[in-house]
Amino acid sequence: MFKTNIRDYPFTSRREVVFAKNGMVATSQQLAAEAGRDILKQGGNAIDAAIAIAACLTVVEPTSNGIGSDAFALVWVKDRLYGLNGSGETPAGLNREVLKALGYDAIPRFGLVPVTVPGTPGAWAALWQRFGKLPFHTLFEPAIKHAIEGFIVSATVAKYWERAAKIYKTHAPGTVQETWFPTFTDKDGNTPQAGDIWQLPDHARTLELIGRTEARAFYEGVLADAIDTYVQQHDGFLHKKDLEAYRPQWVEPIGINYRGVDIWELPPNGQGLIALQALKIMEGFPAKDAEDITTLHRQIESVKLAFKDGFSEITDQRHMRITPQRLLSEPHIKAKRDLIKPEAQDFLAGTPRTGGTVYLATADDEGNMVSFIQSNFMGFGSGVVVPGTGIALQNRGYDFSLEEDHINVLKPNKRAYHTIIPAFLSKNGKALGPFGLMAGYMQPQGHLQVVMNLFDFDMDPQSALDRYRWQWVEGKTIAVEPHTPQRIIDGLLALGHDVKVSEVTGSFGRAQIILRYKNGYIGACEARCDSAIVTY
Repeated sequence: MFKTNIRDYPFTSRREVVFAKNGMVATSQQLAAEAGRDILKQGGNAIDAAIAIAACLTVVEPTSNGIGSDAFALVWVKDRLYGLNGSGETPAGLNREVLKALGYDAIPRFGLVPVTVPGTPGAWAALWQRFGKLPFHTLFEPAIKHAIEGFIVSATVAKYWERAAKIYKTHAPGTVQETWFPTFTDKDGNTPQAGDIWQLPDHARTLELIGRTEARAFYEGVLADAIDTYVQQHDGFLHKKDLEAYRPQWVEPIGINYRGVDIWELPPNGQGLIALQALKIMEGFPAKDAEDITTLHRQIESVKLAFKDGFSEITDQRHMRITPQRLLSEPHIKAKRDLIKPEAQDFLAGTPRTGGTVYLATADDEGNMVSFIQSNFMGFGSGVVVPGTGIALQNRGYDFSLEEDHINVLKPNKRAYHTIIPAFLSKNGKALGPFGLMAGYMQPQGHLQVVMNLFDFDMDPQSALDRYRWQWVEGKTIAVEPHTPQRIIDGLLALGHDVKVSEVTGSFGRAQIILRYKNGYIGACEARCDSAIVTY
């Protein structure tokens, strides 16, 4: 259990934990966090604040998410945890055979082929319809204001914005991705630099329509028409009928008890199951010292074993061969645990890709809390922007396979394996709070590290986020951050791990956390990105 006596906290991090009496929000952008705080001050609840932040992030951090994203949420209301799967399905007319006939051997990263139904606007509406307090359109006012008046671009966002432009200048000429440039670059093709003011008027009009119609405009109205028209003009597969058929799914969260604390994730098609399985494997080992090489080694091996199951079994739950419950069963976990040896092994688990995501956490004075995540996948997603709308379409279909016997084989109306995973903590039926970590396939690895930092190594929330991280890359290869102590690197090398020091800070995840503490909340935000935690 993380320490409950604040005098015992080590405060070894670059930032200190933050306390709040009434409410707290945490996310990757200051302007978005302030939007959530202002909604709470207007009488909104944690759900209202989460929607306002999420909408704002599509404007102020378009490099990691957008209006054409998918989203997932875990929501704590009145002593109960609810799960929302806001991921979209493949178009009804798209399948493996169609792409094979067109000459594809694999699903491309860019263009209209990997585009699935965007689930984010529907997820916003579903959350509000069930739990919201303020008028829906009110929640979009901060985002619309920033899109019209302009916002100052932060350093991390500027870096990834410029990187995206370089990619699209290589891949987009003469293709459907050319629509990205009128929205996200100036007339000379330049992206904003840190400190520049940038406007996104198309975003403003689209968000106003979504707010005024409870997202119906996106799935049934003028926005759906605009998406359908542009996609059909360029021989894409997404039709208006696919948008009309879309519904977010309320699902039962899945969880484990880890050393007396309940760790909650969403069920597949998300990869939260990997985090739970890795933690359950680790529970069979003693773990008291965060600097112990054997413990670090076992963490890495546990993650590899969990990914082996994840890549071979996780997909749309309607298409899974093995239930999550069986994959988390004690006999299955023990068999995995018994495979861990004193030296590093190659379990042929696969090769995780990179990705881009935004995460947010909110809490209010009624005890409601939200863990929310949304993403276009791999930066701006497909690179396709529907003209005049600001809607950058995601490329979640890129994670499907064209291999006929693959668990994640492309089929119509199917949800892909999904990287984005919100998490939640509780104990004895009472909420502790939300946490999450961005960065593609780093997410379950980060969940394991943060949870163990809190509950095995007695770190305060900020120290749990600030501690150096490792990331399994493939085979026996792991990446570590530059500030990882050399003795840790040497110890892992001695056990057969191929250790690479990586300067790509964002690849190790960007996390936020809010926990109940005494009469209010305690929270922490990420030092690896432009992040903010705001209270009232």
